[in-house]
Amino acid sequence: MSTFYPEKLSVEYMDGVTATEPLIPRRYTLTHSDLTGDLFLTIGFDYAWNKVNSMRDEVLAEWKPNGGSFYYCVYLYIDQGQFNQNIAAKRNEIFRRELPLALTAIRYGDRLFFNTFPQLDQVPIIIHFMSTFPQFARQENWGTFQKFRS
Repeated sequence: MSTFYPEKLSVEYMDGVTATEPLIPRRYTLTHSDLTGDLFLTIGFDYAWNKVNSMRDEVLAEWKPNGGSFYYCVYLYIDQGQFNQNIAAKRNEIFRRELPLALTAIRYGDRLFFNTFPQLDQVPIIIHFMSTFPQFARQENWGTFQKFRS
């Protein structure tokens, strides 16, 4: 995992979303610059599709209700038929290696929201690895945000 540097993170709120509300809908788009290592977190009612590039290496996430609680749902685009199996394997490896950094950045970038709703540090983070190849198409529980606090 790469090291998280808070000064490399920029946060933007869109669509009337603030640092503390609303909970639903609240969607996250995390992108990055390969050149500078800067991270860009956009939080809005919808995903920031205008920030998504053709490489599809963004992290998309949202809060979902689960009975009387919530879970955090993350979507990672491994290939969806766009790449061959070798490239999909490499992308899967990179996403898995960098996902702790991404979750730490999201947790830090939206820390005022987590301060307002501290119980959200304890809800499950469910990762959807989206791929046309069965060995990469998975849904996994990655614990809670408690372990991604910086």
